[in-house]
Amino acid sequence: MKSNGTHHTSPFPIPVSEMRERYLQLYTGAVNDVLRFTYKLHATSLPACYAPLREEMKMAGMAFTVKGAPDITTDGEFEMRAQMLEDLHKDSVVVWDCTGDTVTSQWGEVMTMAAIKAGCRGALINGIRDTKAILDQGFPVFYKYKTSTGMLGRFRMYYYQKPVQIGEVIIQPGDWIFGDIDGVIAIPHAIAYDVLVAAEKIIHKEVGIKEMVESGMRPTEVVKNGGYF
Repeated sequence: MKSNGTHHTSPFPIPVSEMRERYLQLYTGAVNDVLRFTYKLHATSLPACYAPLREEMKMAGMAFTVKGAPDITTDGEFEMRAQMLEDLHKDSVVVWDCTGDTVTSQWGEVMTMAAIKAGCRGALINGIRDTKAILDQGFPVFYKYKTSTGMLGRFRMYYYQKPVQIGEVIIQPGDWIFGDIDGVIAIPHAIAYDVLVAAEKIIHKEVGIKEMVESGMRPTEVVKNGGYF
């Protein structure tokens, strides 16, 4: 079912906008540790080849999934792409499963403009072009490569807002997506808020650990006092 672009109530205990702002205060390493050690989830990090367009870029929001692949057919392609952009919802992160494409750009300047108008908060994509225009808009993009080759007649969308698999990670629409300089993580929708709270506790604990290290305490003593490295 396609989204109508409206979310009257938050699917989490707090407003999505607040949850997003709190995630942006974290870093992916802390979230990864919670998922691995507390929830025993070992397949949550997207492939390491996805990097932020600028190192300082971070993104957080609910997954809006897109599936596409290399394809030379063009009938209805523009119309589907336009409808997808209309269906993007506020505080979404659009996540493209590009089926291994290494040739075309699936994201550029005008799509960025439309995504921003819809309240979308970032994109994970294989190929991009119009790079300077994307940078000028300040839109967080995590990508694999740059190319001048557009997707029409070389690549097409097949569907969106259905489960996709990228690397070893299965992403459901509405899962939480969080990306920073160290990569991108997908957090299952059902635990996204609890993971946020647990990661915030890690950040708070690490303040004390850093203070112990700064004080000159030996690493073995830091561990004895509940710290870690």
